[in-house]
Amino acid sequence: MIERYEIRLAGEGGQGLQLAGLILAEAAAIYDNKYAVQTQSYGAQQRGGLSLSDVIISDEEIDYPKVLAADLLVALSQNACDRFYHSLARQGILIVDSSMVTRVPTSRAWRLPITETAKRVAERPVVANIVALGVLSALSNIVSWGAIRAAVLARAPRGTEELNLRALEAGREAAQAAMRETSAAS
Repeated sequence: MIERYEIRLAGEGGQGLQLAGLILAEAAAIYDNKYAVQTQSYGAQQRGGLSLSDVIISDEEIDYPKVLAADLLVALSQNACDRFYHSLARQGILIVDSSMVTRVPTSRAWRLPITETAKRVAERPVVANIVALGVLSALSNIVSWGAIRAAVLARAPRGTEELNLRALEAGREAAQAAMRETSAAS
């Protein structure tokens, strides 16, 4: 059981983080029967400006809808990592897109090629947000695999369902490979 789990998805406008946050919140609330709230903000310019989506998931009612100390931070740009690393809880999980973030403020970060994986799966970075959800779900287990799959399918534009599921699975596989490497190195 979780009391309150805070997730911050940060990057640049146009990376689909608002949608990713919405999908994650729906996976928790609709498919895993938890409480969830999602808030978002973005810079003055939508594409290229700073973009943020916060999701709080709990087994109990959520009394405050803002992130106090993120249990998990996904940073898909250097600016987002620099700006929001301070919001990570002391034992929080930091996931960075190694394709986009070169200066990582801690050695305890998960560095995964999220954008490169999206390009490999879809031949363009448009599904990086879905790859990030696959990574996040594998590393945190905050929502069940069935719930995140169902939420992605419910939100995928008609005709892109298989592409989005491939992106989600590619993210999960990348995270699982990183976990195996880490445990083998220990």
